[in-house]
Amino acid sequence: MLKSIHIRDRKMYDIILFDLDGTLTDPGEGITNSVAYALEKCGIPAPERSRLYKFIGPPLMDSFKMFYGFSEEQARKAVSYYREHFQEKGIWENQVYDGVEEMLKTLRNAGKRLLVATSKPEKFARQILEHFDLAQYFEYIAGATMNETRNSKDAVIAYALESCHVTDLSRTVMVGDREYDILGAKKVGLPAIGVLFGYGSEEELHAAGAAALAEKVEDICGLVM
Repeated sequence: MLKSIHIRDRKMYDIILFDLDGTLTDPGEGITNSVAYALEKCGIPAPERSRLYKFIGPPLMDSFKMFYGFSEEQARKAVSYYREHFQEKGIWENQVYDGVEEMLKTLRNAGKRLLVATSKPEKFARQILEHFDLAQYFEYIAGATMNETRNSKDAVIAYALESCHVTDLSRTVMVGDREYDILGAKKVGLPAIGVLFGYGSEEELHAAGAAALAEKVEDICGLVM
């Protein structure tokens, strides 16, 4: 049985960066359907849904290479197939986690600056957040480029900070559900809070070096305030 919050370091933060997939929304259906479509277009029978959850979090190019041994060219083709399906159907097969809007509203009302830093292409991230009426809570929505020139988590985080002219990192924190969020934050000198309601495990997040873990959405406010 998990405790609601596992804390290594309690500190007040003024600037909070959020991952999107698995942190603000549950994109499981849309992402796995789009991956299955891409694999089948590449001549590979799609496995059962649960085996595709590992695609939620890391950059797609890296995932197709890592999990299916694709070459650079094959991975680019697979990503194009993925996006073919995702932009038409997969993007809307998504839902906001319970309590997320209330959490964001609480943080904004407390004067916090909220940013999004996601490995999802920025175009799609903005569409999703606008669709769910969550874009209003964020000062900036930073994502990957469509041409893969900015797709690592640390690059997206650095881009978000630069875009908002954030130079003092002492009261800035990243919130995400996978090790990529934790490790990406560490590369740019930020602590990170791992959430346990997404797609990463407690073991994964601890091993990556999360400063704290929140089991529930409502735990996030207590950790940053």
